[in-house]
Amino acid sequence: MSLFESGRMCVKIAGRDAGRRCVVVEQLDSNSVLVDGNVRRRKVNISHLEPLDEVVNIKSGASHEVVTREFEARGLPVWVTNPKQVGARAVMVRKALQKSAQVGAKPAEKKAVKEKTAARAKKKE
Repeated sequence: MSLFESGRMCVKIAGRDAGRRCVVVEQLDSNSVLVDGNVRRRKVNISHLEPLDEVVNIKSGASHEVVTREFEARGLPVWVTNPKQVGARAVMVRKALQKSAQVGAKPAEKKAVKEKTAARAKKKE
């Protein structure tokens, strides 16, 4: 039985998450483990962890949701990630539409599209 088995509570002692509590989710090899909790879920060298006496009841490879439930049951904070919202890329979409309109268009239509584009560019200036 390893000191860093799944469910072992630890404190990170190195890196940007130093001083935060985490739980070992999975033993990856003899020197590294996967941690989650009040730290970013990531592979960590065991020399950067200080094991605590407390053990959380989770299975090896548990998901972030399971770890979150266990931390909240103990009243501990959890690292929350809010993915960035991708904004509309109107300019790229407009250019793609113009390009697709030009591919199948007749020469007169291509000229009209170019004129409209030039007029919009002048209007912006």
